[in-house]
Amino acid sequence: MSQKILTMKLLKEKYGVCRLDKTDEIPNWAKKSDFFSITKTLDELSIVCSQNSIPKNIKCEKDWRMLKIEGTLDFSLIGILATISTVLAQKEISIFALSTYDTDYILIKDNNIDNAIEALINENYKIIN
Repeated sequence: MSQKILTMKLLKEKYGVCRLDKTDEIPNWAKKSDFFSITKTLDELSIVCSQNSIPKNIKCEKDWRMLKIEGTLDFSLIGILATISTVLAQKEISIFALSTYDTDYILIKDNNIDNAIEALINENYKIIN
């Protein structure tokens, strides 16, 4: 499916996706992780970080693993996430995607990570552990 071989790195930690109230301040525990992403909208404050950083009383979905697309992606590139999500959707694997200025991150539930990696390798993606 993909024309150019993309390399993805499987990050070691497990992550949680948290939902806080839109009026909440950004908590310090969220910033203790090596990787964290914070998004505030009109409806919510959403935080992705190491699940070990998340207090027990926080509404969250845990046990996500993360694949990072290696290298810097040019803004003119089209269909990177669409192609990856299609490959995984065909295997009935849901994702949670994050994009940064440089690259994209794909979160996949831990119980599906092996199947996701196999599906991506079969489509000529290179996966680094």
